[in-house]
Amino acid sequence: MNITQILFWLLSVLTLGGALLVVICKNPVHSILSLIVTFFAISGHYILLNAQFLAIVNIIVYAGAIMVLFLFVVMLMNLNAASEPQRNKYLLYGGTIAGGSLLIVLVAALKQSGDAMNPVQLKTGSIGLVGHLGKALFTDYVGPFEISSVLFLSAMVGAVIISKKEHQA
Repeated sequence: MNITQILFWLLSVLTLGGALLVVICKNPVHSILSLIVTFFAISGHYILLNAQFLAIVNIIVYAGAIMVLFLFVVMLMNLNAASEPQRNKYLLYGGTIAGGSLLIVLVAALKQSGDAMNPVQLKTGSIGLVGHLGKALFTDYVGPFEISSVLFLSAMVGAVIISKKEHQA
């Protein structure tokens, strides 16, 4: 096992651990901080795959801007345990069953995959480099790119509206 494979597995454990903490943590601020760790680990994966531009964009946009926005929204909504509504136990059981089913499907898909035995492929392809990415983004994927920007804008407007309603009540 060389240093690249060790880095890959370390980043994978960090990504999965951060993602689990996002779901498990009861405090929303801790969940957001865990999500930032997850985004940094994913950026490490991009660097291992020779997609430096995606790594930098992931850090700037997701770990920087979006997470700061989430943090502000969570702090504006003032979420705490006293104001949290009681959860239905049937929803908890349904969520557990759905999560277990998803885990089974993911494990089965990984077992079917032929690339699972050799997960680290470095310095192959140049799709993640700036020139190729820009060309693909503004020619082939300009529609989805614009739709995602509208979705982000509507999410921000919705977050502001939700935070305003609680202050008026």
